[in-house]
Amino acid sequence: MGTAEATAQAEIGTACGSTTVYYPEIAVAVATSPDPSFLKLIGPERAYSAQAEGALRRAEKRKKDDTELLSASGVRSGANRTDEQWDMDLINAPEAHKISVGSKSVVVGVLDSGVDPQHPELVGALAPELSAGCLTGKPDTSVASWSPTTSAHGTHVAGTIAAANDGRGVTGVAPGVRIASVKVVDSDGFIYPEYAVCGFMWAATNGMTITNNSYFIDPWLFTCQREPGQSVVYQAVKRAVDYATARNVLNVAAAGNNGVDLSRPGRDAASPTNGDVRARAVDPSCVVLPAQLKNVVGVSAVSASSTKAGYSSYGLGSIDVTAPGGEQREKPGCVLSTVPSGYDYSCGTSMAAPHASGVAALIASTHPDADAASVGRMLNAQAETLACPADYDLNRTGVQDAFCTGYSEYNSFYGHGLVDALAAVTK
Repeated sequence: MGTAEATAQAEIGTACGSTTVYYPEIAVAVATSPDPSFLKLIGPERAYSAQAEGALRRAEKRKKDDTELLSASGVRSGANRTDEQWDMDLINAPEAHKISVGSKSVVVGVLDSGVDPQHPELVGALAPELSAGCLTGKPDTSVASWSPTTSAHGTHVAGTIAAANDGRGVTGVAPGVRIASVKVVDSDGFIYPEYAVCGFMWAATNGMTITNNSYFIDPWLFTCQREPGQSVVYQAVKRAVDYATARNVLNVAAAGNNGVDLSRPGRDAASPTNGDVRARAVDPSCVVLPAQLKNVVGVSAVSASSTKAGYSSYGLGSIDVTAPGGEQREKPGCVLSTVPSGYDYSCGTSMAAPHASGVAALIASTHPDADAASVGRMLNAQAETLACPADYDLNRTGVQDAFCTGYSEYNSFYGHGLVDALAAVTK
């Protein structure tokens, strides 16, 4: 830490590279090089290329968070569809809105695939001056750089947080706060380490209150701290998250949709995500980034019955709170929110995280003098306690689909419990 920018650039230049951006606050650089020896010259313990893992790229594009956007029957932009928002009822958002819709002084950075700048539900909340694209690792403030291209994901997440309370379409958890589009997902659906580092640094530099991170960082589902290269990714992202936290940003992240116990993952059969999968054993030092970092609120997903969704990852010590993510095989199913074409449904921990971010935004609005750590503690304390289910046989096969550990007030499925918007504005 503390390497001077000139020194860092000189070392990169000597190794036949060029610096895209250097973040002296965390001593992390993003560089490019046409020389295949660049990584060796810099040192495998100091540099890593996620893109190099994709030398044998999969032919098809993949949806990054493994959720599925369902076909909405009619995108009725003028109709009020809040009666379809079972997720908002579950966390008492309509009751909360009678007291507070949140403050414009609170800004939630949506680190995602971009937010539609023209969506009528989002234009009042979106802060273009705080938005940026991060797909080179260096922030770009042009509208094109932070607008969505191939994915509706970021717009869906943004609507859950702050869609307008205007009697039409849907309403977000905190419709009175502002959001910033920070694009960290490329057109192929990947979130490489430099994208995320840029996103966290941008949020910190621009004084955002909260970041929502509905993704894991490619190309490893589990980034192993003891593996060469992956250790570089871990340190770079951790430094960026810690810097954002030190600048009073609360970071919220999805736990992931692989249905695994994050405290004892055992095996990673999905990585690298951008090339030929090489199944491998993983130990507890291998973590999902950014959800399992110390200064990040990890969020699991529940269905409308307040039961952990089958796809949702979990783990004692990894999950702080839970929130609605939906369950496709149940009614009422997935979560309705905004997309560039109007409105659509989606399921996943990606949908759960913005509910938690929205509730955190209401807490920050209600307690304007509270720092990020205090908002995080209140988010945990005000959550509705959910005990481990006595029977978690989702398929009715007689076999438990996962095992919940811990106790009522804090367990591996739900952490401290289900986020509560009403408690956020009354307690």
